[in-house]
Amino acid sequence: MTKPVATPPGSPTPRRLSVRLSYAFERSGQHGAELDQPLFATLAAVRDGGSIGQAARRLGQSYRHVWGVLRAWEAEVGEPLVVWSKGQRARLTEFGERLLWAELRARKRLQPHIEALRDHLERTIDEARDDRRQLLTVCASHDLALPRLRDHAAAAAALELDLRFQGSVDSVRSLNARRCLVAGFHVPTFRGAAPVFMAALKPLLRPGVHKLIACSRRTQGLMLRKEHAGEIRTFADLRHSPLRFVNRQGGSGTRLLIDHLLHEQGLDAGALGRDPTLIEESHVALAACVASGAADVGPGVEAAALEFGLHFVPLVEEDYFLVCLKPDLEHPAVLRLRAVLAGDAWTQLLTSLPGYAPVREPGKVLRMTEALPWWRYRTPHARPANRSVTASA
Repeated sequence: MTKPVATPPGSPTPRRLSVRLSYAFERSGQHGAELDQPLFATLAAVRDGGSIGQAARRLGQSYRHVWGVLRAWEAEVGEPLVVWSKGQRARLTEFGERLLWAELRARKRLQPHIEALRDHLERTIDEARDDRRQLLTVCASHDLALPRLRDHAAAAAALELDLRFQGSVDSVRSLNARRCLVAGFHVPTFRGAAPVFMAALKPLLRPGVHKLIACSRRTQGLMLRKEHAGEIRTFADLRHSPLRFVNRQGGSGTRLLIDHLLHEQGLDAGALGRDPTLIEESHVALAACVASGAADVGPGVEAAALEFGLHFVPLVEEDYFLVCLKPDLEHPAVLRLRAVLAGDAWTQLLTSLPGYAPVREPGKVLRMTEALPWWRYRTPHARPANRSVTASA
């Protein structure tokens, strides 16, 4: 007989739970979107261990304590969380699974902001200890390699990167508005015309005013759960597919890529499905969305797909560039960043990250017209570049 860890009969309907956040300084830090929360740690341990006893051992707690935690939380949320039967694996209830996935998706959506806050708080102590450290504000399109670059730069060069993740277009706009010293954006390694990218980025960047810095190369593709492997190989396959597509936000480099590939294949946005509200703002958030079952397929990088056990269909290679204004190339923090990028350690970090590869001469200043071959083509409906940048260049 299946036994749910049930809420006692006659219990009052629980009130809506509120969330209280706190932080602590410790020698061993967290990473990514990690946050300490006993309920979700317990649910994940039960799901992965298959029993209350295994969950207790994974958590380093007693069986009685884990049992008590589950009972207390069920009374709080007013729903059973775990079911089990004698001789069979314990499993989460449907509500427990939904709750665990909802929390994970929320954290992954906030991961860039959690990482930025954690880095800012850690930097307060470092700045007090060492006034030789350089601070560099970087507005950048979301990328899984950049947090590794930030950690490496801090350890190897006393360079603190204040990463602020935005879309590619918004990042370059932030640079032009002087809200950062360096911006990051990515474009496919196309050799010919790319009208979608030209229309979005060419009006914001000017040869002789902006300087590109070689950073990394990565592969973008489609992420889908393994039961759908083989069903989707191109965007044309989505046209008549029942699979739900989750897209990236407008202005992101990945959204520009999707629009470009649709244009290249003669498709319109309707080929991606009928729900335009399915939008995520980072690779990891989108991967969590697909893995949870809230959607079935979406764009992203291979490292995000592997993190969630998803099938990955490679589509195109992209170059990830950093960009600054020409006078800032000699800024001490930018010089330090270029030196970090040129080091062997950065190449090794990229090689260890699935779907990423080092570029030739990382840290090198590149000519825009060579790095972006589509620059030779005419921009559709081009607008003048940002006036404040023109005037100060």
